[in-house]
Amino acid sequence: MRPVLIALSLLCAALHSSVAAAQGFAALVSPPRFELKAKANTTVRQVIEITNRATLPAKLRVRTADFSLTKDYGVTFRDDLAPGSCRPWVALERPQVALPGSGTIRYRFEVQVPADIPAGECRFGILIEGEEPAVAQAGALRVPVAGRIGVIVYVVIGAGAPRLEIFGPDVVTLNGARVPALRVHNAGDAHGRMSGFLSGTDAKGVKYDFTPSDFPILPGEVCEVFLTPSTSDNDHPTLSFPVRVRGTLEWADQKTALDEHFE
Repeated sequence: MRPVLIALSLLCAALHSSVAAAQGFAALVSPPRFELKAKANTTVRQVIEITNRATLPAKLRVRTADFSLTKDYGVTFRDDLAPGSCRPWVALERPQVALPGSGTIRYRFEVQVPADIPAGECRFGILIEGEEPAVAQAGALRVPVAGRIGVIVYVVIGAGAPRLEIFGPDVVTLNGARVPALRVHNAGDAHGRMSGFLSGTDAKGVKYDFTPSDFPILPGEVCEVFLTPSTSDNDHPTLSFPVRVRGTLEWADQKTALDEHFE
């Protein structure tokens, strides 16, 4: 029987650490994501902090992987090299690590950017996995369980940058509620994330602040950017459409004004 894989790949959430736990695997990793810059013919070095939250010693495997984002903003890892993968540039400190119970180590990796690389972005994941699967009991069924944490690394090369194009307004259902959204295309050569300061009113004249979702938009992709409403006393209000939203959207070093009606 092949092990069942528990994967926590927190690339879209702005958290300070990633945690995965299964019997025999209880690790905390910080940070869960790197967003770096580099020039051609240079080397970038960084450190991941790995903590064993279990009282027993743990053996972990560390390796790289390519990744893609799913429509629901999850992540899929692949072991084989994706077309144009920059994983051959990556050097890991070692493929296996041993941690004592409640122990912490600083794990090093580096990205060696070749001299002839044009502006763009290097993207890859670093997978930290339990060396041996444990066995989980579910009634009479015993299932091998392995644990995994994925750390996402973005390295912008030279003048690489996102170029986000807003196609127009949309209304989508998010967590059971209808919210305004924008269809955004990234015509650049590096990933981008929306932020900004937005406010608006709904059909009843109620005023709201709106927060753009900051999920990564990879080059060439079209994504929905959700505009989540809130008030001073309600983080999950129900809007009455139509809704008008105004303000400033920002990404990288760019800004654009927004004034849209959402029906």
